[in-house]
Amino acid sequence: MSSEDHQTEPAEPSSEKANGGGAIPEAIIPSPGGEHTGEVALPPEQAAEVIEDIKAVAESRGEDSDVIELPEVRPSGAIPIVAPAAAREDDEVLAVDELRDAWPLLDLDERGDGLRVLPREDAEEFFIALGALDHAQLLVHFRPGQRRQWMRLLEPDDVADVIQAAPEEERPKLLALLDDPTRKEVNALLAYAEDDAGGLMSTRYARLRPNMTAGEAIAYLQRQARAKVETIYVAYVLDAEQHLLGVVSFRDLFSADPKKLVSEIMETDIVRVSDEMDQEQVSRVFAEHDLNVIPVVDKDGKMKGIVTIDDIVDVVQEEATEDIQKFGGLEALDMPYLASSRRDMIKKRARWLTLLLIGEMLTATALGFFQHELDKAIVLSLFLPLIISSGGNSGSQASTLVIRAMALGEVRIADWLRVFRREIQMGLVLGAILGSVASLRVIIWGAAGAYSGSAGQHFVMVGMTVAVSLVGCVLWGTLMGAMLPFLLRKLGADPASASAPLVATLVDVSGIIIYFTIASAILTGTVIRNAPDACTVANKNDIAAVFHQPFTKGESEAGDKISRCEWKSDGTTIGIHTGLTDSDSFDDLIEILPGTKQPVENLGNKAIYQSEAGVLFVLAGDTRVIISYSGAKRPTLPADEKTLMAKILSKL
Repeated sequence: MSSEDHQTEPAEPSSEKANGGGAIPEAIIPSPGGEHTGEVALPPEQAAEVIEDIKAVAESRGEDSDVIELPEVRPSGAIPIVAPAAAREDDEVLAVDELRDAWPLLDLDERGDGLRVLPREDAEEFFIALGALDHAQLLVHFRPGQRRQWMRLLEPDDVADVIQAAPEEERPKLLALLDDPTRKEVNALLAYAEDDAGGLMSTRYARLRPNMTAGEAIAYLQRQARAKVETIYVAYVLDAEQHLLGVVSFRDLFSADPKKLVSEIMETDIVRVSDEMDQEQVSRVFAEHDLNVIPVVDKDGKMKGIVTIDDIVDVVQEEATEDIQKFGGLEALDMPYLASSRRDMIKKRARWLTLLLIGEMLTATALGFFQHELDKAIVLSLFLPLIISSGGNSGSQASTLVIRAMALGEVRIADWLRVFRREIQMGLVLGAILGSVASLRVIIWGAAGAYSGSAGQHFVMVGMTVAVSLVGCVLWGTLMGAMLPFLLRKLGADPASASAPLVATLVDVSGIIIYFTIASAILTGTVIRNAPDACTVANKNDIAAVFHQPFTKGESEAGDKISRCEWKSDGTTIGIHTGLTDSDSFDDLIEILPGTKQPVENLGNKAIYQSEAGVLFVLAGDTRVIISYSGAKRPTLPADEKTLMAKILSKL
């Protein structure tokens, strides 16, 4: 087999690393084999202080009930005997779990000290398990003499992630820490976009030639396993030009005749991905085919590397976190919450909050167009939050379902019409359910006398208005929430940007229009109405018939809530005043009137006669009518005003 058949062997650890010289900071506690990590040890007093501080930070974070405690596995073999003098108290030793708990709250100096007081093996494992951002920050923070061996603990694909996470000016320095073969691997990975399959893959995988026998393949794979390949569960069969021909598992190799050729054993129906495929699509391929590892090829079918399930788990978590953050109404943080600076947090949250505020300003503008309707029927304002919030909630539900379905590949752009039809049905049914519940509440409260004025008289119509408005708003919110992700995907944007706050804001504006349009159609003339025209409810013929003298129209005023009209005749003035009010407001008016106030029977709901002033006050439903008299004394004035009032009430 030629040399090109072999994978580039990773560089052997230098003697510096093997002996712990200068690279791995010295641990206060020796590793189980008795080997110290070297470098400069912290003085015992300083080490104890570091351990105490980190333990305190870890304890301050408390217990997390969502963290699953793994059972402790007892070591096999002979039970080691520890001399009492060598035994250590728990408070003198820093556990890996304690450092992990305290890690988010530690600065870089404290994190470095935390690694120094761990045993070497624990420190290496802990460091390898960190994310790319933590790796980059620590490597930049370490002294030049420390960086090389820490860097060489990482696999090439992890190193590529670290380089991308590091500041631009530090990247050449970090690349210079690598040996030539590894640097070439890393540079090849860096040529791909971070979110592509090529950026995820590892170039260290087990490979075979098709003309090898099963026995030769097993022996060769044993040598490759020592070269730190990413996974040894399967081997990929390549030709001399690195084209992917097939895949063979260890089970098939061991069960095959040792003299049988690999080309006769391998599977040729291979699930593979392109090196330019987006990482989210790669995760879908893993899920669809239930894979642990998948080969990555270029456009010519040449094998470039493999993506393993552990990389995809990180991708799924990263994508889900990004989508959730966007759906919550902010830009993706791109780093852990506690690691994000306050400046970046404010910047990314303020943008969306400002956009949503501008959207809510449109809500205030839409509400201003219906100010007259609100003035005429205050009862409408009671149900406004209920209706628009229901529309926003239904929109948020629909957008959540569609966005998630898109993320899982269950729904595509071409399915928009199918989703549209489905959500029309959902919106109508959900709106009918919510409308029934809300209208029942309105009718029960109305029957109990909770509403005054015309709303109290027509509470069934108010309940009908609320029910129909809810159907309209929920239907509209559902359709908008379902269709907005399709629109964003069509425009090339992330559907997750159709966040719940954005959908709710848009539905608020349209919900106000829907609500007041329906209210105007149903309640105009009953609950939504102007005060009766005072010049119409009592014309000159009505007044002349009662007072037995001709009258001419004087000053008048008409508005939404009040109307006034004066009739004059030879020094006599009859004033007719109408307005919209409720029982409590009418009682407040009567209470502040001076002089004697006499109740009057058989006129409207309430009637009071102010004898000294000769003014008759009547409340009929939500309408207040006042008749005033100015002129010569008239013995029959009370009876005349009652007669005129009866004529007026008959026209209301």
